[in-house]
Amino acid sequence: MGGFGSIGVPGLIVILVIVLILFGPKKLPEIGSAVGKTFSEFKKSTKELIDEEVPVQKEEKKTDSL
Repeated sequence: MGGFGSIGVPGLIVILVIVLILFGPKKLPEIGSAVGKTFSEFKKSTKELIDEEVPVQKEEKKTDSL
C-alpha cells in the first residue's frame, strides 16, 4: 500500500498534535507550505524521470526489431 494508508488516521492525528506542540500554531502555515512544495517537487521529478525512461525503452525496441 504505502503512503498515508500505512500510517492510519490515528497515527496522522498524533503526528499533527506533536507538530502543533513543537512548532506552535503560528508556524503551521509555513510548515504546510514547505511540505506541499516538497511533495510537488518530488512528484515533478518523478514524472520527469518516468518520461525520460519511456523514449529509451521505445528506441531499444526499434533497434531490436531491425
